[in-house]
Amino acid sequence: MPPRQRPIYALGLRLAAMLALSVMLLLVKLTGEHGIGLPETLFWRQFLPGIALLGWLAARGEIGRLYTKRPLIHARRALIGGLGMFLTLGVVQILPLAEATVLGFTAPIFAVLLAVVLLGEKVGLWRWTAVALGLVGIVIIAGPDRAHLPLNGLATGIGAAFMVALISIQLRDLGRTEEPVSVVFWFSAFCTPAFALVFLSIGLPHHDLAGWAMLLGIGATGLAAQLLMTAALRYGSVASVIVMDYSQFGWATLWGWLFFAHVPGPQTWIGTPAIIAAGLIIAWREQVRGSRTGERSPAA
Repeated sequence: MPPRQRPIYALGLRLAAMLALSVMLLLVKLTGEHGIGLPETLFWRQFLPGIALLGWLAARGEIGRLYTKRPLIHARRALIGGLGMFLTLGVVQILPLAEATVLGFTAPIFAVLLAVVLLGEKVGLWRWTAVALGLVGIVIIAGPDRAHLPLNGLATGIGAAFMVALISIQLRDLGRTEEPVSVVFWFSAFCTPAFALVFLSIGLPHHDLAGWAMLLGIGATGLAAQLLMTAALRYGSVASVIVMDYSQFGWATLWGWLFFAHVPGPQTWIGTPAIIAAGLIIAWREQVRGSRTGERSPAA
């Protein structure tokens, strides 16, 4: 039986997840500047949460909570999620935190396009307008100055947002039958060996205390973000909780200013509201359509 919906609780969980995620991305950028390669960061990002969850459940005698009847679905989620994580962590090492975060806000736009292409869903004026508005925001942020937003960073950020759209759909599906700890554990269990092959092929580097502390922090904050996001989708719909994602821009801007002395330029401040508005329109229309129980909803 699907869990009872608790929309306010879900919003709080999602808000906390965004804070944890913003700290994780800050640490990823710091590790890059500290000379730690992305493959190693990805490995520890998955290995540490998996071990922590397994140890916690074993200590409580609750290993049975990891039992699943949907291993293939978990494997598919890990394949998509692993690629998404590579792009999401990679873009913050290319772009400033604020700009990398804003590009992630285009995920709802891709969710609409995926619904049309994969599900044959009819999309009406409101959501097509939102898609167009979001694309305008991307064009404004990109601008003609490639030193401000290099093409490889733009492509990585958009690719990460596309994968997030796919992942959100899968998390919502898994959340109907699986506990958050199960979803997070199996993601780590499937991804860690793959990342280990890449990591070990490079060799075992030596880090100072600060390097190890940052890697440990990435694992801890990543685990917290995953658990909170999965739980939020268990108690609320994607359309209702996604509005909290935009709080991440505030954190990213703050971290960028405090740690890297970076303040977003005019292009970012002009384009960001367009992208956020597009996401809010899409979330609002999804909420309206979802509330029409027993009615045939017109394209929206």
